[in-house]
Amino acid sequence: MSSAGWVFDLFRGKPKYAVGPDGRMALTDHLREVRARLFRSALVLVAAFIAALFFYDQLLNVVAAPYRDAVSTLQGENSELVANGISAGLMLQLKLCGVAAIVVSAPYWLYQIWAFIVPGLHAHEKKWSRVVAAIAGPLFFAGVALGYYILPKGLSVLIAFVPDDVQNLVDFGAYFSFVTRMLLIFGVAMEIPFFVILLNLAGIVSGKALGRYRPWIVIGTFVFAAVATPSTDPFSMLMLAIPLLILFIIAEIVARLVDRSRGRGQNSTDQWSDDEASPI
Repeated sequence: MSSAGWVFDLFRGKPKYAVGPDGRMALTDHLREVRARLFRSALVLVAAFIAALFFYDQLLNVVAAPYRDAVSTLQGENSELVANGISAGLMLQLKLCGVAAIVVSAPYWLYQIWAFIVPGLHAHEKKWSRVVAAIAGPLFFAGVALGYYILPKGLSVLIAFVPDDVQNLVDFGAYFSFVTRMLLIFGVAMEIPFFVILLNLAGIVSGKALGRYRPWIVIGTFVFAAVATPSTDPFSMLMLAIPLLILFIIAEIVARLVDRSRGRGQNSTDQWSDDEASPI
């Protein structure tokens, strides 16, 4: 095989042995497929990173906009973003473009993971995997958008603690890590009620159990929002906790409807208390 053909084979991952009627492949063919999907994902990631370098200024403005909006709402606050160190500018550019490349190329490398797993699933499992892919992604990006929207309000509260006669110099690298962590928390948090519904569909959690533990869910949601948000202002906590509670209520309603449609009413183990003996 020529060198060009060998390189092409790395990205193609074509099985060398016969594939069974049920899609079974030899272990070496599975490893060859994993290698090909990793190489393709890495190639797309590198291409997205190079493209992000050309839009560095626009990306920098998107990241810095919440901070500038927060400072503009405050009167007399002397605060500005700085880059400390000779290599700080280079590291910031690499980090920012790297995160942008991961986000932009996420549909492709997530599809590669999904395409590798799906052939080994049953028909009903494939159906639910499509449902997860169709709902989980938009929910995550909705959480990220919500976090970006409230970010200036949380930053304004934090900057307001700086005394009037003190200049506040914020390292851009630390600020970018703060923004990334905050948006990631909001995005992941929006997925939690959705996975509660998946647990209900799997028969692990019932709608009646969710209703019984609703007060603890409310308390736990506020505690989670208070601990998870990097900022210490109550506004960010409420803006995370309130949508979470709404999604949990929707999850409970959906779970009760699923239980009713599947006849999990009186036949469910929820009809017995924890310390009551079952008739079995």
